[in-house]
Amino acid sequence: MITYSSEGVKFPNIGKRETSNWIKNVAATYGKKIGEIGYMFVNDDKILEVNNEFLGHDYYTDIITFDYCEGKVLNGDIYISLDTVFTNADKFGRPYDEELHRVIIHGILHLCGINDKGPGERAIMEEAEDKALAMR
Repeated sequence: MITYSSEGVKFPNIGKRETSNWIKNVAATYGKKIGEIGYMFVNDDKILEVNNEFLGHDYYTDIITFDYCEGKVLNGDIYISLDTVFTNADKFGRPYDEELHRVIIHGILHLCGINDKGPGERAIMEEAEDKALAMR
């Protein structure tokens, strides 16, 4: 089950049913099933608070993914700062809706085992994001 909520921001216009089906289809391409996924759309202040409290990081980010996966079943909590998504859309010259969906699926790709911090990993993540966006 995928749940969506917001705190401190207006809930984005994402079409919950369509987005959930898309997420399930993307996960299936990695041989994974959706268990319990909770999306929380927040502002920059909240994402900074979560980043400080749980990760010890003192900076803003667009997404934080907490992984509770069990085998092939994806479970996790995903925090997305809509403020940073908006800023990044402008910065990268992308439509806001595309950037939002890129970030939404980015968290799922992390849960599927794709990383983006090590050498060459960012390119692999971006390719996976592009492939997932094409499935929308």
